[in-house]
Amino acid sequence: MSSSRALRSSPDDPSWVLDLGNLTAALLPEGLVLQPMWDHLQQHHQPLLRSPLFPVVLSVSTYFVLVGLYTGLDLLAPTWPCVNRYKLHPQRPVTSVHVCSTLGVTLYNHLVYIFPAAVAQWLWRPATALPRQAPTLWEFLLGILGCTMVFDFQYYLWHLLHHRVPWLYRTFHAVHHQYSQPFSLVTQYLSGWELFSVGFWATVDPVLLRCHCLTAWGFMVFNIYVSTEDHCGYDFPWAMHRLVPFGLWGGAPKHDAHHQKPATNFAPFFSHWDWLGGTNTSTTSSTLSGTTPTLSTEEEVKEEMKGIKTKLQTIHLCFYLLITTSSIYDTTVT
Repeated sequence: MSSSRALRSSPDDPSWVLDLGNLTAALLPEGLVLQPMWDHLQQHHQPLLRSPLFPVVLSVSTYFVLVGLYTGLDLLAPTWPCVNRYKLHPQRPVTSVHVCSTLGVTLYNHLVYIFPAAVAQWLWRPATALPRQAPTLWEFLLGILGCTMVFDFQYYLWHLLHHRVPWLYRTFHAVHHQYSQPFSLVTQYLSGWELFSVGFWATVDPVLLRCHCLTAWGFMVFNIYVSTEDHCGYDFPWAMHRLVPFGLWGGAPKHDAHHQKPATNFAPFFSHWDWLGGTNTSTTSSTLSGTTPTLSTEEEVKEEMKGIKTKLQTIHLCFYLLITTSSIYDTTVT
């Protein structure tokens, strides 16, 4: 339809509605919102996007950027009232000792578990196929929502099982509950098995739902964001549990309550599974300011740091032996 015809059409003529719809469809094709960005990414960053290492780099960098921001707030909060007012436990600051302890375990997990898995993925996984067409905005958002709901159900069952079976709790999950007042670095203060389980679902769920690779990467970033927010120890006005209506999203207050009442609030994100399973608990002021010890004592943390230092020294020795052996082999071959 020409623009002159649109201007000449009478408001009483119903044909102008149909013509306007056709004009809108022509000017705003289904994938227009994300297509220019997707075209730009493919044109300028295709080798990076196709690399099997890209999802790992995206996940790890997103996590450390978010954790860095929250950790900076944790260290500034005692002297910045404008930040401290949003803490769930404003009277209990996060110290540099606790940051070093959790950061040590996080680095250990990345070196021992994530780095070898990334190398294996780089060696054996084929390059990612990049479709020419971007997902529509609805496909992108609904794909992230679907993956989040599937992940939420999977982790709810895993979490419930590892709390109800004492051996599973002691062996795999108890390490995460050493801190009854979580802060951002506690997000990946995990055993190797739990880290593997979470990473496996976050990788496989977009494949099961047949999501576009851009949707899969969006879900990875969103999943890390909300997981870190759950453990951040803050109740900001823009937090997810304040944006999602009807109490459907648990958020940091609910997960903080779980760390103090471990038999409740097993779902990582949504609240409906805990409502249905009878494991939901409200985040009352008494729950958030109870007498449960917030963090490990400094003596426990120091002992833990000694163990982490020993593990890192062992890793360093293994890398040194690997490089030395590789150099000797190359010299022998040449």
